[in-house]
Amino acid sequence: MASAPLPLCAAPIRFGTDGWRGVLGVDITVERLLPVAAASALELAHQAPDGLDSRTVVIGYDRRFLAPELAEAIASAVRGVGLEPLLTSTPVPTPACSWTVVQRRALGALVITASHNPPEWLGLKIKGPFGGSVEGTFTAAVEQRLAAGGISVPKAGELQSFDARSEHLEGLRERLNLSAIVDGLRTMGLRVIVDPMHGSAAGCVADLLGSDAKGLVSEIRTRRDPLFGGSPPEPLATHLQELIAAVQASGRDGKPAVGLVFDGDGDRIAAVDEHGCFCSTQQLMPLLIDHLAGARQLPGTVVKTVSGSDLMRLVAEDHGREVLELPVGFKYIAAEMLSGDVLIGGEESGGVGFGMHLPERDALFASMLVLEALVQGGMPLGARMETLRQRCGGSSHYDRLDLRLADMESRRRLEQLLATQPPEEVAGQTVNEVITTDGVKLRLGPSHWLMLRFSGTEPLLRLYCEAPDSDRVTAVLSWARRFAEAA
Repeated sequence: MASAPLPLCAAPIRFGTDGWRGVLGVDITVERLLPVAAASALELAHQAPDGLDSRTVVIGYDRRFLAPELAEAIASAVRGVGLEPLLTSTPVPTPACSWTVVQRRALGALVITASHNPPEWLGLKIKGPFGGSVEGTFTAAVEQRLAAGGISVPKAGELQSFDARSEHLEGLRERLNLSAIVDGLRTMGLRVIVDPMHGSAAGCVADLLGSDAKGLVSEIRTRRDPLFGGSPPEPLATHLQELIAAVQASGRDGKPAVGLVFDGDGDRIAAVDEHGCFCSTQQLMPLLIDHLAGARQLPGTVVKTVSGSDLMRLVAEDHGREVLELPVGFKYIAAEMLSGDVLIGGEESGGVGFGMHLPERDALFASMLVLEALVQGGMPLGARMETLRQRCGGSSHYDRLDLRLADMESRRRLEQLLATQPPEEVAGQTVNEVITTDGVKLRLGPSHWLMLRFSGTEPLLRLYCEAPDSDRVTAVLSWARRFAEAA
């Protein structure tokens, strides 16, 4: 079922935080997609760095309806502007395209995907020659090319394809000690249950860990389903009841497990601990910071978004690491990774990047480092996180609520209210600080805050809350809902 009423008219072509997305058959059509792909390819060639002697544009796609066919279609648009399309032979995680771009020194990549959006959506992501998402100045230039018109005529021809999935997995094998991870899991008696949410990362964990992991790794929701089982392929607790049940069942059988979940195009990660508790990046980032800065002793700063848990900062500072706090959106993290020495960068929605890898979210790489951290610590995820919280700052609970407002006028009224008269008290707690890095963040105390942030394009308000206990999180979010609806 559609997540919202379908629009009757196509929206203007505008790039968001990571690509152009819209409803298939309304916003995303062949007639609209071809010029966007041509303009994007032209801009990749125009902005190619000095010394990059390439005419190749990698083209990838996910498991959504018509994604393979549209990927072949945009190849003709790339060929029509005088460049060489290189098509993945199978659906792939988006990071596989980024990996290929860097390894093959291509101009960039165009990926047909709508990431974690509802099933009726599709879209286009653009990856630059550095192996990450292009910045806003780049997509603005693409939009300018589209406005000018007359870009090109698609050109048919023989299409070259390659196994991007295998190349990506082999690259990860070279950067990780997978045999040590498998041995450690077996020693701990810890099972791994993977939920790719019917997306393009299906089967990748088992393939990475190999035959030595037989009996340790199982997978649910692995077949291609363009409807994603009826819910968006976004790694949120409400969409993971099957995975939570599988982890809990394994525990009752005396086989503790960790659940790993990836979004539709394999760039976002979340987990489920041995008790069946959902663990977003709010929990995984502190774990990874502790592992990489502590056990691995890797250099670099920690980059988080303003919606990220305070525990990230506390763990980073425990290891003497500088912490940078940026607006929400991985593009800001990627820019910092390209310009500075970054250990790890992540956002609460599941995207994590590593200085030793790509300036890009790669959920498969992150999942292996999560397993590596558990093996190194000799504890399952829940126990490991509890030890970390006790060491670095005590209890911390987090949740997010997406609230659809009545209309854009309601949104404008609420924006004006927050800008001129932000609340001085939230759910009985005095507001100590108002932070406007991105949206409005109301700090109530240590590891205790509420953040209100609007979607860039629709009357949607995202409410984020961290608090010392789950009841307080519920109370604050309930207060925030009432506040927003009354505005």
